[in-house]
Amino acid sequence: MEPLQVAEILREKYPDEIIDTSEFRGQVSVTIKKEKALDIFRFLHDDPSLSFDYLSDLCGLDNLGKKDSRFAVVYHLYSMEHRHMIRIKVAVSEDDCAVDSVVPVWIGADWHERECYDMFGIEFKGHPDLRRILMPEDWEGHPLRKDYPAKGPSDELEWPGFREVLEKSKEFKKYEWKR
Repeated sequence: MEPLQVAEILREKYPDEIIDTSEFRGQVSVTIKKEKALDIFRFLHDDPSLSFDYLSDLCGLDNLGKKDSRFAVVYHLYSMEHRHMIRIKVAVSEDDCAVDSVVPVWIGADWHERECYDMFGIEFKGHPDLRRILMPEDWEGHPLRKDYPAKGPSDELEWPGFREVLEKSKEFKKYEWKR
């Protein structure tokens, strides 16, 4: 099945939930509202004619100043059985920066959702273990947000563990192998 056909099936089944459908170079994106996103994902996974059984990727997107909704969570879905794919974007506002977790549908979403939470600050309701995965637990802010300072925090606001890492680095220099 072609991606545009999948998009049309979604538009027919969930007409009030589809915000936009776009195609670029053969790749189709369907942007949906977040309120019924989990229902839509269950349908895409469970319907035998679609059978999107593989979540190949999940990532965050910051649309700062470009779209009505500040963020989006982007899901790349693939059907092993039917060999078709689709990209679903869930619009997420800055005021209510949370979506339902898809871990109950695709267990592999676990770490992807944690990374998205860590880097963008988008919360995933119902996630089994939502905590930082890349940044230290005491890190403030979300580095992939477009309003995050490009130079990082100022010296006064620097991550407290940074000095410790620098000191350990100096201490362990003595163990480096020299040619």
